[in-house]
Amino acid sequence: MQIFNTLTRQKETLVPIEEGKLRIYACGPTVYNFIHIGNARPLCVFDTLRRYLEWRGFDVRFVQNFTDIDDKIIRRANEEGVTYQEIAERYIAEFWTDAKGLGVKEATVHPKATENIDEIIAIIAGLEEKGFAYKAPNGDVYFRTRRFNEYGKLSHQPLDDLESGARIAVGEDKEDPMDFALWKAAKAGEPSWPSPWSDGRPGWHIECSAMARRFLGETIDIHGGGQDLIFPHHENEIAQSECCNGVPFARYWMHNGYINVDNKKMSKSLNNFFTVRDVAKIYGYEAIRFFLISSSYRSPINYSAEIIEQGISALDRLYTCRENLQFAIDNAAAVTGENDAQLLQKVETRRAQFITAMDDDLNTADAIAALFELTKDINVAIATPEKVGKEACEKTLDLFNQLADVLGLLYERKKESLDDEIEALIAARAAARKEKNWAEADRIRDELKARNIVLEDTPQGVKWHRA
Repeated sequence: MQIFNTLTRQKETLVPIEEGKLRIYACGPTVYNFIHIGNARPLCVFDTLRRYLEWRGFDVRFVQNFTDIDDKIIRRANEEGVTYQEIAERYIAEFWTDAKGLGVKEATVHPKATENIDEIIAIIAGLEEKGFAYKAPNGDVYFRTRRFNEYGKLSHQPLDDLESGARIAVGEDKEDPMDFALWKAAKAGEPSWPSPWSDGRPGWHIECSAMARRFLGETIDIHGGGQDLIFPHHENEIAQSECCNGVPFARYWMHNGYINVDNKKMSKSLNNFFTVRDVAKIYGYEAIRFFLISSSYRSPINYSAEIIEQGISALDRLYTCRENLQFAIDNAAAVTGENDAQLLQKVETRRAQFITAMDDDLNTADAIAALFELTKDINVAIATPEKVGKEACEKTLDLFNQLADVLGLLYERKKESLDDEIEALIAARAAARKEKNWAEADRIRDELKARNIVLEDTPQGVKWHRA
Protein backbone atom coordinates (compact mmCIF):
# COMPACT_ATOMS: atom_id res chain seq x y z
CA MET A 1 0.00 0.00 0.00
CA GLN A 2 1.21 3.49 -0.89
CA ILE A 3 0.53 6.36 1.52
CA PHE A 4 1.15 10.04 0.92
CA ASN A 5 3.39 11.01 3.83
CA THR A 6 2.97 14.66 4.84
CA LEU A 7 6.46 14.49 6.35
CA THR A 8 8.18 13.72 3.03
CA ARG A 9 5.49 15.09 0.70
CA GLN A 10 5.48 11.96 -1.41
CA LYS A 11 3.82 8.57 -1.62
CA GLU A 12 5.68 5.86 0.24
CA THR A 13 5.20 2.13 0.61
CA LEU A 14 3.63 1.29 3.96
CA VAL A 15 6.15 -0.89 5.80
CA PRO A 16 5.06 -1.76 9.37
CA ILE A 17 7.52 -1.44 12.24
CA GLU A 18 6.46 -4.93 13.29
CA GLU A 19 5.49 -7.35 10.54
CA GLY A 20 1.76 -7.93 10.31
CA LYS A 21 0.95 -5.26 12.90
CA LEU A 22 0.17 -1.56 12.65
CA ARG A 23 -0.04 1.08 15.37
CA ILE A 24 -2.17 4.07 14.43
CA TYR A 25 -2.99 7.24 16.36
CA ALA A 26 -5.71 9.62 15.16
CA CYS A 27 -6.44 12.87 16.98
CA GLY A 28 -9.93 12.89 18.49
CA PRO A 29 -12.30 15.71 19.46
CA THR A 30 -12.18 18.33 22.16
CA VAL A 31 -15.47 17.55 23.86
CA TYR A 32 -17.29 20.81 24.54
CA ASN A 33 -19.96 20.72 21.80
CA PHE A 34 -21.56 18.56 19.12
CA ILE A 35 -19.19 17.51 16.34
CA HIS A 36 -19.63 19.19 12.94
CA ILE A 37 -19.11 17.57 9.56
CA GLY A 38 -15.56 18.91 9.45
CA ASN A 39 -14.82 16.85 12.60
CA ALA A 40 -16.59 13.89 11.02
CA ARG A 41 -14.28 13.74 8.00
CA PRO A 42 -11.18 12.44 9.83
CA LEU A 43 -13.45 10.14 11.86
CA CYS A 44 -14.71 8.45 8.68
CA VAL A 45 -11.40 8.62 6.79
CA PHE A 46 -9.31 6.92 9.46
CA ASP A 47 -12.09 4.48 10.30
CA THR A 48 -12.02 3.44 6.62
CA LEU A 49 -8.22 3.15 6.69
CA ARG A 50 -8.41 0.95 9.76
CA ARG A 51 -11.16 -1.22 8.25
CA TYR A 52 -9.18 -1.71 5.05
CA LEU A 53 -5.95 -2.63 6.80
CA GLU A 54 -7.77 -5.13 8.99
CA TRP A 55 -9.48 -6.59 5.91
CA ARG A 56 -6.04 -7.05 4.36
CA GLY A 57 -5.00 -9.07 7.40
CA PHE A 58 -3.13 -6.58 9.58
CA ASP A 59 -3.46 -6.62 13.36
CA VAL A 60 -4.30 -2.94 13.90
CA ARG A 61 -4.04 -1.20 17.25
CA PHE A 62 -5.95 2.04 16.78
CA VAL A 63 -5.95 4.82 19.36
CA GLN A 64 -8.16 7.91 19.25
CA ASN A 65 -8.20 10.30 22.18
CA PHE A 66 -10.65 12.63 23.85
CA THR A 67 -9.36 16.03 24.94
CA ASP A 68 -11.50 16.41 28.05
CA ILE A 69 -9.77 19.41 29.65
CA ASP A 70 -9.30 22.61 27.68
CA ASP A 71 -10.02 26.36 27.78
CA LYS A 72 -13.23 25.85 25.76
CA ILE A 73 -14.48 23.13 28.10
CA ILE A 74 -13.75 25.27 31.16
CA ARG A 75 -15.43 28.29 29.58
CA ARG A 76 -18.54 26.26 28.74
CA ALA A 77 -18.67 24.82 32.26
CA ASN A 78 -18.45 28.30 33.78
CA GLU A 79 -21.19 29.59 31.49
CA GLU A 80 -23.52 26.77 32.56
CA GLY A 81 -22.46 26.71 36.20
CA VAL A 82 -21.40 23.04 36.07
CA THR A 83 -18.12 21.15 36.39
CA TYR A 84 -15.79 20.55 33.47
CA GLN A 85 -16.41 16.80 33.93
CA GLU A 86 -20.14 17.26 33.31
CA ILE A 87 -19.44 19.11 30.05
CA ALA A 88 -16.87 16.55 28.90
CA GLU A 89 -18.97 13.49 29.71
CA ARG A 90 -22.08 15.03 28.13
CA TYR A 91 -20.33 15.65 24.83
CA ILE A 92 -18.46 12.36 24.85
CA ALA A 93 -21.90 10.73 25.00
CA GLU A 94 -23.10 12.96 22.16
CA PHE A 95 -19.95 12.11 20.21
CA TRP A 96 -20.76 8.41 20.48
CA THR A 97 -24.30 8.99 19.22
CA ASP A 98 -22.91 10.63 16.09
CA ALA A 99 -19.89 8.33 15.64
CA LYS A 100 -22.03 5.20 15.82
CA GLY A 101 -24.56 6.84 13.52
CA LEU A 102 -21.73 7.35 11.01
CA GLY A 103 -20.80 3.68 11.26
CA VAL A 104 -17.47 4.44 12.97
CA LYS A 105 -16.03 1.50 14.91
CA GLU A 106 -14.75 2.04 18.43
CA ALA A 107 -10.99 2.43 18.60
CA THR A 108 -8.87 -0.14 20.40
CA VAL A 109 -8.41 2.51 23.09
CA HIS A 110 -10.16 5.87 23.60
CA PRO A 111 -7.96 7.53 26.22
CA LYS A 112 -8.84 10.79 27.93
CA ALA A 113 -6.31 13.50 28.67
CA THR A 114 -7.32 13.69 32.34
CA GLU A 115 -6.67 9.95 32.77
CA ASN A 116 -3.05 10.35 31.63
CA ILE A 117 -1.74 13.16 33.82
CA ASP A 118 1.08 10.99 35.26
CA GLU A 119 2.35 10.13 31.77
CA ILE A 120 2.13 13.79 30.73
CA ILE A 121 4.14 14.89 33.79
CA ALA A 122 6.75 12.19 33.11
CA ILE A 123 7.33 13.46 29.56
CA ILE A 124 7.57 17.10 30.69
CA ALA A 125 10.04 16.09 33.40
CA GLY A 126 12.10 14.22 30.81
CA LEU A 127 12.16 17.27 28.55
CA GLU A 128 13.16 19.51 31.45
CA GLU A 129 16.00 17.17 32.41
CA LYS A 130 17.34 17.32 28.84
CA GLY A 131 17.10 21.11 28.68
CA PHE A 132 14.17 21.23 26.27
CA ALA A 133 11.67 22.53 28.83
CA TYR A 134 11.75 25.26 31.45
CA LYS A 135 9.53 26.57 34.21
CA ALA A 136 8.38 30.16 33.93
CA PRO A 137 8.08 32.33 37.07
CA ASN A 138 4.27 31.98 37.02
CA GLY A 139 4.42 28.16 37.17
CA ASP A 140 3.82 27.51 33.46
CA VAL A 141 6.21 25.15 31.68
CA TYR A 142 7.31 25.82 28.11
CA PHE A 143 9.14 23.92 25.37
CA ARG A 144 12.31 25.52 23.99
CA THR A 145 11.43 25.32 20.31
CA ARG A 146 14.80 26.54 19.03
CA ARG A 147 16.58 23.64 20.75
CA PHE A 148 14.93 21.24 18.29
CA ASN A 149 16.81 21.74 15.04
CA GLU A 150 14.18 19.93 12.95
CA TYR A 151 11.26 22.07 14.06
CA GLY A 152 9.08 22.81 11.02
CA LYS A 153 9.85 19.57 9.18
CA LEU A 154 6.19 18.47 9.06
CA SER A 155 4.71 21.79 7.97
CA HIS A 156 7.75 22.39 5.72
CA GLN A 157 8.19 25.92 6.99
CA PRO A 158 11.55 27.43 8.00
CA LEU A 159 11.75 28.56 11.60
CA ASP A 160 12.18 32.17 10.47
CA ASP A 161 8.83 32.04 8.64
CA LEU A 162 7.11 30.49 11.63
CA GLU A 163 8.65 33.08 13.94
CA SER A 164 7.07 35.96 12.01
CA GLY A 165 3.62 34.92 13.28
CA ALA A 166 4.71 34.11 16.83
CA ARG A 167 3.98 36.36 19.79
CA ILE A 168 3.87 36.38 23.55
CA ALA A 169 0.31 36.75 24.76
CA VAL A 170 -0.77 38.61 27.88
CA GLY A 171 -0.04 36.46 30.93
CA GLU A 172 2.65 34.37 29.23
CA ASP A 173 6.23 34.46 30.47
CA LYS A 174 8.22 32.78 27.69
CA GLU A 175 11.90 32.97 26.92
CA ASP A 176 11.05 33.11 23.22
CA PRO A 177 7.83 33.84 21.27
CA MET A 178 8.25 30.48 19.47
CA ASP A 179 8.07 28.45 22.70
CA PHE A 180 4.82 26.62 23.43
CA ALA A 181 3.11 25.54 26.64
CA LEU A 182 3.57 22.06 28.09
CA TRP A 183 1.94 22.79 31.43
CA LYS A 184 -0.37 25.65 32.46
CA ALA A 185 -0.52 26.85 36.05
CA ALA A 186 -4.13 27.01 37.20
CA LYS A 187 -5.93 30.30 37.45
CA ALA A 188 -8.41 30.91 40.27
CA GLY A 189 -11.39 28.58 40.05
CA GLU A 190 -9.88 26.36 37.34
CA PRO A 191 -9.52 22.57 37.68
CA SER A 192 -5.95 21.51 38.41
CA TRP A 193 -3.62 18.62 39.18
CA PRO A 194 -0.47 18.69 41.31
CA SER A 195 2.87 18.68 39.48
CA PRO A 196 6.54 19.47 40.28
CA TRP A 197 6.05 22.92 38.77
CA SER A 198 2.61 24.08 39.89
CA ASP A 199 -0.94 22.96 40.39
CA GLY A 200 -2.26 23.16 36.87
CA ARG A 201 -3.20 21.24 33.77
CA PRO A 202 -1.52 20.02 30.60
CA GLY A 203 -1.10 22.00 27.42
CA TRP A 204 -2.98 20.72 24.40
CA HIS A 205 -0.06 19.31 22.41
CA ILE A 206 1.54 17.27 25.20
CA GLU A 207 -1.63 15.21 25.71
CA CYS A 208 -1.32 13.37 22.41
CA SER A 209 2.41 12.70 22.83
CA ALA A 210 1.71 11.14 26.21
CA MET A 211 -1.24 9.03 25.11
CA ALA A 212 0.51 7.84 21.95
CA ARG A 213 3.57 6.76 23.93
CA ARG A 214 1.56 5.05 26.64
CA PHE A 215 -0.73 3.05 24.36
CA LEU A 216 1.38 2.60 21.20
CA GLY A 217 5.04 3.07 22.10
CA GLU A 218 7.72 5.65 21.38
CA THR A 219 7.53 5.22 17.59
CA ILE A 220 4.22 4.55 15.87
CA ASP A 221 3.40 3.54 12.32
CA ILE A 222 0.79 6.12 11.31
CA HIS A 223 -0.39 9.38 12.85
CA GLY A 224 -3.47 10.97 11.33
CA GLY A 225 -5.70 13.98 11.63
CA GLY A 226 -7.16 16.95 9.82
CA GLN A 227 -5.04 19.26 7.70
CA ASP A 228 -5.61 22.04 10.22
CA LEU A 229 -3.61 20.08 12.81
CA ILE A 230 -0.34 19.99 10.84
CA PHE A 231 0.76 23.25 12.46
CA PRO A 232 1.09 23.81 15.29
CA HIS A 233 -0.40 20.69 16.91
CA HIS A 234 1.36 17.89 15.06
CA GLU A 235 4.54 19.91 14.62
CA ASN A 236 4.69 20.35 18.38
CA GLU A 237 3.90 16.70 19.02
CA ILE A 238 6.92 15.73 16.93
CA ALA A 239 9.18 18.20 18.73
CA GLN A 240 8.30 17.17 22.28
CA SER A 241 8.08 13.42 21.55
CA GLU A 242 11.34 13.15 19.64
CA CYS A 243 13.26 15.35 22.08
CA CYS A 244 12.01 13.31 25.03
CA ASN A 245 12.28 9.82 23.54
CA GLY A 246 15.25 10.28 21.23
CA VAL A 247 13.58 8.34 18.37
CA PRO A 248 11.25 9.26 15.47
CA PHE A 249 7.69 9.79 16.64
CA ALA A 250 5.69 8.53 13.62
CA ARG A 251 6.83 7.00 10.35
CA TYR A 252 3.86 8.14 8.27
CA TRP A 253 1.70 11.23 8.66
CA MET A 254 -1.72 11.37 6.98
CA HIS A 255 -3.90 14.47 6.85
CA ASN A 256 -7.37 14.89 5.36
CA GLY A 257 -8.43 18.03 3.52
CA TYR A 258 -10.89 20.71 4.53
CA ILE A 259 -14.63 20.79 3.92
CA ASN A 260 -15.87 23.85 2.07
CA VAL A 261 -19.34 25.35 2.01
CA ASP A 262 -20.04 27.34 -1.14
CA ASN A 263 -16.32 26.92 -1.87
CA LYS A 264 -15.28 28.62 1.37
CA LYS A 265 -13.56 26.73 4.17
CA MET A 266 -16.09 25.67 6.78
CA SER A 267 -15.37 27.41 10.08
CA LYS A 268 -17.20 28.68 13.12
CA SER A 269 -15.82 32.17 12.56
CA LEU A 270 -17.65 32.32 9.21
CA ASN A 271 -20.75 30.75 10.79
CA ASN A 272 -21.01 28.32 7.87
CA PHE A 273 -20.59 25.05 9.72
CA PHE A 274 -23.15 22.28 10.17
CA THR A 275 -23.28 19.78 13.00
CA VAL A 276 -23.47 16.11 12.12
CA ARG A 277 -26.59 15.84 14.26
CA ASP A 278 -28.48 18.53 12.32
CA VAL A 279 -27.53 17.15 8.90
CA ALA A 280 -28.41 13.60 10.00
CA LYS A 281 -31.90 14.70 11.05
CA ILE A 282 -32.57 15.62 7.42
CA TYR A 283 -30.59 13.06 5.43
CA GLY A 284 -29.55 10.29 7.82
CA TYR A 285 -26.04 9.47 8.97
CA GLU A 286 -25.08 7.11 6.17
CA ALA A 287 -25.50 9.80 3.51
CA ILE A 288 -22.98 11.93 5.44
CA ARG A 289 -20.45 9.09 5.55
CA PHE A 290 -20.87 8.43 1.83
CA PHE A 291 -20.26 12.12 1.12
CA LEU A 292 -17.15 12.20 3.31
CA ILE A 293 -15.44 9.19 1.71
CA SER A 294 -16.58 9.67 -1.90
CA SER A 295 -13.56 11.85 -2.77
CA SER A 296 -9.83 11.60 -2.15
CA TYR A 297 -9.26 12.15 1.56
CA ARG A 298 -6.51 14.70 0.87
CA SER A 299 -8.65 16.89 -1.39
CA PRO A 300 -10.98 19.62 -0.18
CA ILE A 301 -14.64 18.73 -0.65
CA ASN A 302 -17.60 21.02 -1.06
CA TYR A 303 -20.71 20.46 1.05
CA SER A 304 -24.15 21.04 -0.44
CA ALA A 305 -27.60 19.54 -0.10
CA GLU A 306 -27.47 18.49 -3.76
CA ILE A 307 -24.30 16.44 -3.23
CA ILE A 308 -25.77 14.74 -0.17
CA GLU A 309 -28.94 13.88 -2.12
CA GLN A 310 -26.85 12.40 -4.93
CA GLY A 311 -25.19 10.20 -2.32
CA ILE A 312 -28.60 9.02 -1.10
CA SER A 313 -29.49 7.99 -4.66
CA ALA A 314 -26.19 6.13 -4.96
CA LEU A 315 -26.81 4.30 -1.69
CA ASP A 316 -30.30 3.36 -2.92
CA ARG A 317 -28.70 1.65 -5.93
CA LEU A 318 -26.38 -0.35 -3.69
CA TYR A 319 -29.16 -1.36 -1.30
CA THR A 320 -31.43 -2.38 -4.19
CA CYS A 321 -28.66 -4.47 -5.74
CA ARG A 322 -28.01 -6.27 -2.47
CA GLU A 323 -31.71 -6.93 -1.92
CA ASN A 324 -32.11 -8.25 -5.47
CA LEU A 325 -29.10 -10.52 -5.13
CA GLN A 326 -30.34 -11.89 -1.82
CA PHE A 327 -33.73 -12.47 -3.43
CA ALA A 328 -32.05 -14.37 -6.26
CA ILE A 329 -30.23 -16.54 -3.72
CA ASP A 330 -33.41 -17.24 -1.76
CA ASN A 331 -35.21 -18.29 -4.92
CA ALA A 332 -32.40 -20.01 -6.85
CA ALA A 333 -33.50 -23.38 -8.19
CA ALA A 334 -30.06 -24.80 -8.92
CA VAL A 335 -26.71 -24.95 -7.12
CA THR A 336 -24.86 -24.07 -10.34
CA GLY A 337 -25.67 -22.22 -13.54
CA GLU A 338 -24.14 -21.84 -16.99
CA ASN A 339 -23.05 -18.21 -16.35
CA ASP A 340 -21.41 -18.87 -12.97
CA ALA A 341 -17.82 -18.85 -14.19
CA GLN A 342 -18.35 -15.54 -15.99
CA LEU A 343 -19.90 -13.94 -12.90
CA LEU A 344 -17.17 -15.20 -10.56
CA GLN A 345 -14.46 -13.94 -12.93
CA LYS A 346 -16.02 -10.48 -12.77
CA VAL A 347 -16.16 -10.74 -8.98
CA GLU A 348 -12.40 -11.37 -8.85
CA THR A 349 -11.79 -8.51 -11.26
CA ARG A 350 -13.74 -6.09 -9.05
CA ARG A 351 -11.95 -7.35 -5.93
CA ALA A 352 -8.57 -6.64 -7.57
CA GLN A 353 -9.85 -3.26 -8.79
CA PHE A 354 -10.94 -2.36 -5.27
CA ILE A 355 -7.59 -3.35 -3.74
CA THR A 356 -5.65 -1.43 -6.40
CA ALA A 357 -7.66 1.70 -5.58
CA MET A 358 -7.31 1.42 -1.81
CA ASP A 359 -3.61 0.58 -2.06
CA ASP A 360 -3.14 3.87 -3.92
CA ASP A 361 -3.19 6.16 -0.90
CA LEU A 362 -6.65 5.10 0.26
CA ASN A 363 -8.36 6.07 -3.01
CA THR A 364 -11.91 5.59 -1.77
CA ALA A 365 -13.37 7.32 -4.84
CA ASP A 366 -12.05 4.60 -7.16
CA ALA A 367 -12.88 1.92 -4.58
CA ILE A 368 -16.52 3.07 -4.58
CA ALA A 369 -16.41 2.99 -8.39
CA ALA A 370 -15.29 -0.66 -8.20
CA LEU A 371 -18.25 -1.43 -5.93
CA PHE A 372 -20.63 0.15 -8.45
CA GLU A 373 -19.03 -1.81 -11.29
CA LEU A 374 -19.71 -4.94 -9.26
CA THR A 375 -23.29 -3.73 -8.86
CA LYS A 376 -23.66 -3.57 -12.66
CA ASP A 377 -22.19 -7.05 -12.99
CA ILE A 378 -24.70 -8.40 -10.46
CA ASN A 379 -27.66 -6.69 -12.09
CA VAL A 380 -26.74 -8.15 -15.48
CA ALA A 381 -26.24 -11.63 -14.03
CA ILE A 382 -29.53 -11.85 -12.15
CA ALA A 383 -31.51 -10.42 -15.05
CA THR A 384 -31.45 -14.01 -16.35
CA PRO A 385 -31.85 -15.86 -13.04
CA GLU A 386 -32.04 -19.29 -14.61
CA LYS A 387 -28.43 -18.93 -15.80
CA VAL A 388 -26.75 -18.24 -12.44
CA GLY A 389 -26.56 -20.70 -9.58
CA LYS A 390 -27.03 -20.25 -5.86
CA GLU A 391 -23.40 -20.89 -4.93
CA ALA A 392 -22.04 -18.27 -7.36
CA CYS A 393 -24.59 -15.74 -6.14
CA GLU A 394 -23.64 -16.42 -2.52
CA LYS A 395 -19.93 -15.88 -3.29
CA THR A 396 -20.79 -12.68 -5.11
CA LEU A 397 -22.89 -11.41 -2.23
CA ASP A 398 -20.09 -12.22 0.19
CA LEU A 399 -17.62 -10.01 -1.68
CA PHE A 400 -20.22 -7.28 -2.19
CA ASN A 401 -20.80 -7.18 1.58
CA GLN A 402 -17.07 -7.25 2.31
CA LEU A 403 -16.32 -4.27 0.08
CA ALA A 404 -19.26 -2.30 1.45
CA ASP A 405 -18.13 -3.09 5.00
CA VAL A 406 -14.56 -1.92 4.34
CA LEU A 407 -16.02 1.41 3.22
CA GLY A 408 -18.35 1.41 6.22
CA LEU A 409 -21.45 1.46 4.03
CA LEU A 410 -24.82 -0.33 3.90
CA TYR A 411 -25.28 -0.53 7.65
CA GLU A 412 -28.29 1.75 8.10
CA ARG A 413 -31.17 -0.14 6.44
CA LYS A 414 -31.74 -3.57 7.90
CA LYS A 415 -33.76 -6.24 6.15
CA GLU A 416 -37.32 -6.09 7.42
CA SER A 417 -39.58 -9.01 8.16
CA LEU A 418 -43.33 -9.11 7.72
CA ASP A 419 -45.90 -10.15 10.27
CA ASP A 420 -47.79 -13.41 9.74
CA GLU A 421 -50.95 -11.70 8.48
CA ILE A 422 -49.09 -9.89 5.68
CA GLU A 423 -47.18 -13.04 4.76
CA ALA A 424 -50.52 -14.89 4.56
CA LEU A 425 -51.98 -12.24 2.23
CA ILE A 426 -48.94 -12.45 -0.08
CA ALA A 427 -49.29 -16.25 -0.15
CA ALA A 428 -53.05 -15.96 -0.84
CA ARG A 429 -52.37 -13.62 -3.76
CA ALA A 430 -49.81 -16.04 -5.16
CA ALA A 431 -52.40 -18.82 -4.94
CA ALA A 432 -55.01 -16.62 -6.67
CA ARG A 433 -52.59 -15.86 -9.51
CA LYS A 434 -51.82 -19.56 -9.90
CA GLU A 435 -55.57 -20.21 -10.24
CA LYS A 436 -55.80 -17.24 -12.65
CA ASN A 437 -58.20 -15.51 -10.30
CA TRP A 438 -56.95 -12.08 -11.35
CA ALA A 439 -59.71 -10.15 -9.58
CA GLU A 440 -58.83 -11.68 -6.22
CA ALA A 441 -55.12 -11.19 -6.85
CA ASP A 442 -55.69 -7.50 -7.64
CA ARG A 443 -57.92 -7.07 -4.57
CA ILE A 444 -55.18 -8.47 -2.30
CA ARG A 445 -52.54 -6.29 -4.00
CA ASP A 446 -54.70 -3.19 -3.34
CA GLU A 447 -55.22 -4.22 0.28
CA LEU A 448 -51.48 -4.61 0.77
CA LYS A 449 -50.83 -1.29 -0.93
CA ALA A 450 -53.24 0.34 1.51
CA ARG A 451 -50.98 -1.06 4.24
CA ASN A 452 -47.92 0.46 2.51
CA ILE A 453 -46.68 -2.92 1.21
CA VAL A 454 -45.82 -2.71 -2.50
CA LEU A 455 -45.45 -5.95 -4.48
CA GLU A 456 -43.29 -6.58 -7.53
CA ASP A 457 -43.70 -9.70 -9.66
CA THR A 458 -40.32 -10.94 -10.97
CA PRO A 459 -39.16 -14.08 -12.82
CA GLN A 460 -37.82 -15.37 -9.50
CA GLY A 461 -41.01 -14.70 -7.58
CA VAL A 462 -42.76 -11.89 -5.71
CA LYS A 463 -40.71 -9.13 -4.05
CA TRP A 464 -42.03 -6.54 -1.64
CA HIS A 465 -40.97 -3.24 -0.14
CA ARG A 466 -42.55 -0.65 2.08
CA ALA A 467 -43.94 2.41 0.35
